Amino acid sequence: MSSPWWREAVTYQIYPRSFADADGDGTGDLAGITSRLDYLAALGGDAIWLSPFYPSPQIDYGYDVVDARGVDPLFGTLEDAEELLTRAHGLGLKVIIDLIPNHTSSSHPWFVDALAAGPGSPERDRYLFQDGRGPDGEEPPTNWRSVFGQVAWTRVEDGQWYLHMFDKEEPDLNWRNPEVAEEFRSVLRWWLDRGVDGFRVDVAHGLVKALRDQHVPAGESPNSDPAVMYDLGVDDDPMWDHPDVHEVYRDWHDLIASYPGERMLVAEAWTQGPADLRGYLRTDEFEQAFNFQWLQSPWSAVAFRDAIVTTLDALRPSRAWPTWVLSNHDAVRHRTRYGDGAQALARARAATLAMLALPGAAYLYQGEELGLPHVQLPPEQQQDPWAEGGNGRDGCRVPLPWSGDAPPFGFGPGDGQPWLPQPVQWTDLTVAAQTGRPGSTLEFYRSALTARRRLARGEDEEVRLLDAPEDVIAFHRGRLTVVLNCGAEPTPLPRGEVVICSGEPVSSELPPDTAVWLLSDG
Repeated sequence: MSSPWWREAVTYQIYPRSFADADGDGTGDLAGITSRLDYLAALGGDAIWLSPFYPSPQIDYGYDVVDARGVDPLFGTLEDAEELLTRAHGLGLKVIIDLIPNHTSSSHPWFVDALAAGPGSPERDRYLFQDGRGPDGEEPPTNWRSVFGQVAWTRVEDGQWYLHMFDKEEPDLNWRNPEVAEEFRSVLRWWLDRGVDGFRVDVAHGLVKALRDQHVPAGESPNSDPAVMYDLGVDDDPMWDHPDVHEVYRDWHDLIASYPGERMLVAEAWTQGPADLRGYLRTDEFEQAFNFQWLQSPWSAVAFRDAIVTTLDALRPSRAWPTWVLSNHDAVRHRTRYGDGAQALARARAATLAMLALPGAAYLYQGEELGLPHVQLPPEQQQDPWAEGGNGRDGCRVPLPWSGDAPPFGFGPGDGQPWLPQPVQWTDLTVAAQTGRPGSTLEFYRSALTARRRLARGEDEEVRLLDAPEDVIAFHRGRLTVVLNCGAEPTPLPRGEVVICSGEPVSSELPPDTAVWLLSDG
């Protein structure tokens, strides 16, 4: 019996507004994605994951949803979405879409009705409205801070407060209300009926809350570090990872299992560690959950080794295979996390090659196959609501360069800069410039994904770590031996046929900042 497609899939994340622009308005769209699906099929992945494209005021780049069954005119039409699905499936690509169940936009009809209906109404019960504390209710109901670093409650004209764990324009839903649960069952059915293969569930750990103060050590503030996407350093997290969320996902699992084919759910669940993540991977809940430990690791063999051991040990008691990811739309691109210039790019390629040899699924973020760095945008060009006091997430969302020697680098038919400006230095990083060029990062990714499909797929799930210097990580997986040199000196290679190297060809020694796959005779 063959394994389900998602177990060892390579999924390519598409950030729609920054992938490809078909209509020339400077913003990517669904028709633009469809026009580039041949490129993605040739890259060698198995699936694409689309970040939100639903109708939205775009306060938080579409995560503030007004209608989860539609397409924002910024990105096209429902017909464009259906054409994308048809074309992707024709090329053998599965399609995963984002689902945002934690909150809606404040412009959602439900929230508009809730404001109009007043305290105690059924309309308000769809959200988390509470009376304030203090003599006149002037203090928020709890001491929580939002992920964006603000007070997590906003007061409305009649004196009540509503919860928003993100922007104030994104009110949190009340998942103890059966009407909310039924609405999302309907949304799931809507997209499953149109052929979607899976859903990435945003903030999967946050749907149900215990509405009480967060207990923090003396002298510290709740959710004290807004520079961290989810501050899980505090032991007490009444807003995250409530046990009752699992009832929601068991219900969804049954719904999805009623559809033909292998449909799946992948959780964006930030937990205290892989062992807690396993709670989302029961046989009747999620098929996958993002494992962010590899992404959060510095350039360090010790850290990578720990990520592998901790993840595999934590998931071994369950039926779940792991996922691995190095970059996404919320994180500094891994090329930039690893340093500057050519060395950083060499490290990024090496980390990718090592990751692709591990058992389970791999998620790639658009542009990493081009070796794109994180872009430092000046304050006046930043649009992310999380950018106050820093660079936010815009730097990893700059539109892709496809061709040409100046912006917009073939991103669309227009002549000017796209919605976020591209660096003029990206001439050598375009798809056209790297296609067919020996040694380019794009051709390296194509070769690595081909090698994975040929040699790593279907191999033993077991990873056996080998003795190696402290700055080197080496492991066996089936017939493969993988070596990653994070040190400053070359390291001897074990015997075996070199299959692929992240840098220049090697024989007996592996240079610093390089990874290699070797094929054993056994």
